[in-house]
Amino acid sequence: MVRSVNVELLTQNIKEMCIQANHYLAPDMDKAMRDAHEKETKPLAKQILGQLLENLEIAGEDMIPICQDTGMAVVFLKIGQDVHFEGGSVEDAVNEGVRQGYQEGYLRKSVVGDPLLRVNTKDNTPAIIHYELVPGDRVEILVAPKGFGSENMSKIHMLKPADGVEGVKEAIVNTVREAGPNACPPVVVGVGIGGTFEKAAILAKKALTREIGTHSELPHIKELEEELLAKINEIGLGPAGLGGDTTALAVNINTYATHIAGLPVAVNICCHVNRHIARTI
Repeated sequence: MVRSVNVELLTQNIKEMCIQANHYLAPDMDKAMRDAHEKETKPLAKQILGQLLENLEIAGEDMIPICQDTGMAVVFLKIGQDVHFEGGSVEDAVNEGVRQGYQEGYLRKSVVGDPLLRVNTKDNTPAIIHYELVPGDRVEILVAPKGFGSENMSKIHMLKPADGVEGVKEAIVNTVREAGPNACPPVVVGVGIGGTFEKAAILAKKALTREIGTHSELPHIKELEEELLAKINEIGLGPAGLGGDTTALAVNINTYATHIAGLPVAVNICCHVNRHIARTI
């Protein structure tokens, strides 16, 4: 059975999701921040984490953004192949949801229409949209507004297969080390390994939205996530880059098949708010 979905439903949900994601910390991030505050042993770092938590509480109570950079809207749509959209263009509906969300939520408009001419579009559109077709008659929407303080610190490394797992580890740790305080630590590190140049980057972006505290289903990747989190925290960069035990809250890795001659590794860093929200319609 084909299920008809009016694109207005996309617009309404994405509008609400943009507002919610920018004003309220996701539950998994809230828990990760509180756990980090409890475990932090360095007095200054513990104080900074406490201030960040206080800021997040004020944002929720007073309905103000959890960060002044309300990001560029990244939208992942997982569309059931038995869904028939009606009422207009899906892409237009997504962008209309972002436009309404950023205008009605009084969120900062940070998108320029041309990367060189730099003229602000004044409504935070267009969004970055990723589509995936899956079995079923549901649509999963994932909205992840991405600030560019951390986005600018992200990198893609086209390693050689001979670099192996040690080369992968070095690339990831060095990316976080070189980012320093610019990515607003404590950070979440999204990693994509495999695929092609662009596939690795999308894997890394999606990895940021995985629930903090969960791991890859692949035992060797789970082990790598845990090892890298420990290595990154040993850097001692700490909250706001002022030293401490907590440089990263999580390292999430997604993998994909790749070519015999390649080993792409993308590292997408996100600040401590790591905004993401999901709904199914």
